[in-house]
Amino acid sequence: MTMPKSHTPAFAPLVLDAAAEVDRITRWMREELRSGLRKRGLVLGISGGIDSSLCAALAVRALGAKNVFALFMPENDSDPESLRLGRSVAETFGIESVVEDIGPSLAAMGCYERRDAFIREAVPEFGPGWGSKIVFDNPMTTGGYNISSLVVRAPDGEMRKVRLSASAYLGIVAATNMKQRTRKQLEYYHADRLNFAVIGTPNLLEYDQGFFVKNGDGAADIKPIAHLYKSQVYQLAAHLGVPAEILSRPPTTDTYSLPQTQEEFYFALPYDKMDACLYGLEHALPAAEVAAATGLKEGDVDLVWADIAAKRKVARYLHCPPLVMANAS
Repeated sequence: MTMPKSHTPAFAPLVLDAAAEVDRITRWMREELRSGLRKRGLVLGISGGIDSSLCAALAVRALGAKNVFALFMPENDSDPESLRLGRSVAETFGIESVVEDIGPSLAAMGCYERRDAFIREAVPEFGPGWGSKIVFDNPMTTGGYNISSLVVRAPDGEMRKVRLSASAYLGIVAATNMKQRTRKQLEYYHADRLNFAVIGTPNLLEYDQGFFVKNGDGAADIKPIAHLYKSQVYQLAAHLGVPAEILSRPPTTDTYSLPQTQEEFYFALPYDKMDACLYGLEHALPAAEVAAATGLKEGDVDLVWADIAAKRKVARYLHCPPLVMANAS
């Protein structure tokens, strides 16, 4: 499949030999499944986004469709398009799948009620018919600070952006994280019954900077694309025949009731520029070189690097296994 121009990396070091990389990843997946995990297949949640779609395609290439099982896990705030696109991935690659609507479970646990109570600390009239999302101001416009805000939409369509107290922000995020953890519980249920392993779907940007929920979408047995920059994910997805609609869909979180891009929620820049900045930081490139490749100012590159460093501090906890006291005296 021809790579869409919008996803062709402008930064040359990020261009892959897609066929060779697919072979390398799928060989590793087979070896780890057989000798390390000792499982006979793979389970994953398919969201309709590019990352899970690529992981599904890689799993089928590695093991065959009969050894891959997919879940679609919509909830009350999900975009219906996500389910439609997820189904198109399963159909494209011949994967057996099931829909597990987690909305009732989340409601029973108080996910939506708890979240809305924290939202009402900032917007007292918030209730049925309203929508919401969390956004972060671009650190390049705030002097390097990550400042969160709540965006709400009233039933009449009026949009409002308000600052949150630290406790309200943490409460909204804590309630929302129930979604990722509930999905992972179902993935492991199906993995246990099939004697399969669970795939984690983060790309390098997400894995490196902590864009996942601990014991939620961060939990997995194998993470086959955690070494790939986002633009490389698109290259491999195009090579493997992921549906064009998904290749052209903007990356979203599909977590809040209002549409929300990953850029406004977590990353400072569109993924192609973030890829170049992260690559430059990792390979000690001069800020001027990264600026030339991205169209950013040198000072903005420095701010992005500072933002990456700050997010990595948060990610340390997310990556940590449980602490165990060994050889206690």
